[in-house]
Amino acid sequence: MPFPRLNRRTFLRASGVAIALPFLDAMVPAGAAEAKKAMTQPPRMVLIGRPLGLYAPYFFPEKAGRDYEPSRYLKLLSAHREQFTVFSGVSHHYATGHFAECGLLTGVHPEFIRSPSDIHNGVSLDQEIASHIGGQTRFASLVIGGGDVSWNSRGVRIPAEQRATQVFRQLFVSGNAEEQTREMQRIRDGESILDDVRGQIKTLTNSVGTTDRQRLDLYLTSVREAEQRLQQDEHWGATPKPHVDYKPPTNDYGGAWLLQRTRQWFDIVQLALQTDSTRVISLWLGSQERPEIEGVKLAHHDASHHGQDPAKLEQLALIEEAELKVLAEFLDKMKQSTEGDHTLLDRTALFYASNLGNSSSHDNNNLPILLAGGGFKHQGHLAFDRTNNLLLSNLFVRMIQQMGIEAHSFGASNGVLTEV
Repeated sequence: MPFPRLNRRTFLRASGVAIALPFLDAMVPAGAAEAKKAMTQPPRMVLIGRPLGLYAPYFFPEKAGRDYEPSRYLKLLSAHREQFTVFSGVSHHYATGHFAECGLLTGVHPEFIRSPSDIHNGVSLDQEIASHIGGQTRFASLVIGGGDVSWNSRGVRIPAEQRATQVFRQLFVSGNAEEQTREMQRIRDGESILDDVRGQIKTLTNSVGTTDRQRLDLYLTSVREAEQRLQQDEHWGATPKPHVDYKPPTNDYGGAWLLQRTRQWFDIVQLALQTDSTRVISLWLGSQERPEIEGVKLAHHDASHHGQDPAKLEQLALIEEAELKVLAEFLDKMKQSTEGDHTLLDRTALFYASNLGNSSSHDNNNLPILLAGGGFKHQGHLAFDRTNNLLLSNLFVRMIQQMGIEAHSFGASNGVLTEV
């Protein structure tokens, strides 16, 4: 006799307390064996940003749809053609030149109060995802490479770790017994201090006005978040780190070694996902300097501000083609890593974009955007109005939903991009 199906939102209730049930077989729709199987293969998201755009005529295909003729740059990604979508006519609808970097993943206009370093912002896409699923892994998210693209729910910038050697150590290198003991004591000391601070805040709240109570409540929220992080640290501190068959990096490549640095980051990203050390990563790539690429004689920034000079455009193309070849290598590796019947690329939404549409004129419209993997219904080239751009935040809502998170808005969205 078949049992009735249960709603995923079914709760046990007693004495006014609601306790969520664990995920049960009875919650899987009838005939949805594949859906149940997919539950053991969690979705991931990697957000890759670049500072200097991609030359639009070499990146965007002329024709929309699946049967587009590959552009000069997209020919380099032909092996993965069925697994990505290129978007044209998409942006955030604000103009702040290079500083649009700060809002690339938030969809919110960065407000410059006194200086570019004093920025009020919204939560970034990676941190929004991490707030829902981050507690399931050793690291709620990784913010790496550089840039000012990750922001917490209070609009405070999360500094990126720029040293690949340090990130690898955090992910995969366990300390000796003395170091581990010291780390556990640090965590316990932190919990003790936070317990005391929380008690003092509650006492203080009773003696201040409404505005101050609101400020203290926001601060208390920060304390709660810190407590949760310490509890997770304590759990993972007692859990051995995964072993990987990869030689630890010994060099944190500088800006001139653009390709070597990018490959190194991509390797670490793949290992972090493959070992389920995290499921959310933001990575900022690129450099203003002259990269060590054969034939390149100009700094990347100089070449990107080409003013349609043919010689500079060709220098720029050499740099951007080299970068996209490394991206193709990364897609190869993600595709070669398997999880059951799926590849790591199948399970990872990989977003690749820049805050600049035309770096030569500091234009923030018509951003170069590529979305790969992630189980999306890829459409080849989705072309929107290049004058009246679609809001990029609408794509972000769709990406949040693809992670299994209920969402109807994000950033400045006014809808959901449903084509993928």
